[in-house]
Amino acid sequence: MKSGLFHQEEQVMCDEQTVSLVDVLEEDEELEEEASAVLAGSDSDHCSYPQGYVKRQALYACNTCTPKGGEAAGVCLACSYKCHEGHELYELYTKRNFRCDCGNRKFTELQCKLYPDKDDFNILNKYSHNFFGVYCTCSRPYPDPDDQVEDEMIQCVVCEDWLHGRHLGCVVPDCVELQEMICESCMNKTPFLWTYAAHLAAVMFQVNDVLKPSSKRGHEEVEPSCKLKELQEIGQARIQSGAVFWPSAWRSKLCFCNTCQERLSEADLSFLLDESDTVLAYEKKGKNNEQNQQGHDPLMSALDNLNRVQQLEIIHEYNDMKTELKDFLQRFAAEGKVVTPNDIRQFFEQQQSRKRRRVDAGRFYST
Repeated sequence: MKSGLFHQEEQVMCDEQTVSLVDVLEEDEELEEEASAVLAGSDSDHCSYPQGYVKRQALYACNTCTPKGGEAAGVCLACSYKCHEGHELYELYTKRNFRCDCGNRKFTELQCKLYPDKDDFNILNKYSHNFFGVYCTCSRPYPDPDDQVEDEMIQCVVCEDWLHGRHLGCVVPDCVELQEMICESCMNKTPFLWTYAAHLAAVMFQVNDVLKPSSKRGHEEVEPSCKLKELQEIGQARIQSGAVFWPSAWRSKLCFCNTCQERLSEADLSFLLDESDTVLAYEKKGKNNEQNQQGHDPLMSALDNLNRVQQLEIIHEYNDMKTELKDFLQRFAAEGKVVTPNDIRQFFEQQQSRKRRRVDAGRFYST
């Protein structure tokens, strides 16, 4: 648990071991980078439709335009800002191989402002109950006002549904953000994944030995031996129930032989052979984009040159602003609305107005 700003202020004032404002801001910057990685990997200004079925992008569903009972539809990040401002939107995090639906035949009363020339339907898009604001096997909304149990939501890398940890049928491991999860339903639809799970997900120290190509194949063989077949012959047992958590780089351990590639293609799982398909890879790309756009921040360098009193004054101002911003954003979260750039702009304009009133009031009382 990271220390709060109030505690950090006490350290600055009372302890020999001080914490500078730069330390405070850098800590918050790290959290902001993680939160913005999802959005920074997508274009916030241009509709993604011309790119076709995008490998992975941030998506939203509009309950105002396509409510439950109608056809499911998804819109890209830019359209959520420009075409659906003020609408009730469901944040879908990211989805793979999706083409923006905004303004197509599924939207009877809305035309896309960014790219109106769209096909009637995107026949390769895949939809789920997520597009109507419900998740998990329990089909509940998130956040759920009727659920008082603190629980994390984890996304299946195959069906991309979000499931409560308590509904996975297994123990959720530590450092879950560094692992990928496949839910029990998706595992059962592709039984050969259980063979991989017995070796890759449970006993990683055996991977290098188990998956070495066989040296016994004849000279007439052109294709390497099938790693999956080797694992099946070893026959390591695993209980085939509950979700499976896969460690980092597990995809590179899958068999790439022609037979297995065809098997994965038939099951619509070819993306498992692509390590750049992972959410972690997408977020890393987003963080890099964010850093490239920001460049060098002269403010961070300038703050180190302020004396302690000046830093304390700014910390107090920053702490007040952060609390008010958190309260401001929580209202959007409670109502399930997406925060637009215009909302943020209005917030800071209100902050400036209040600051001017405080300054004017101070001048009045000092005369």
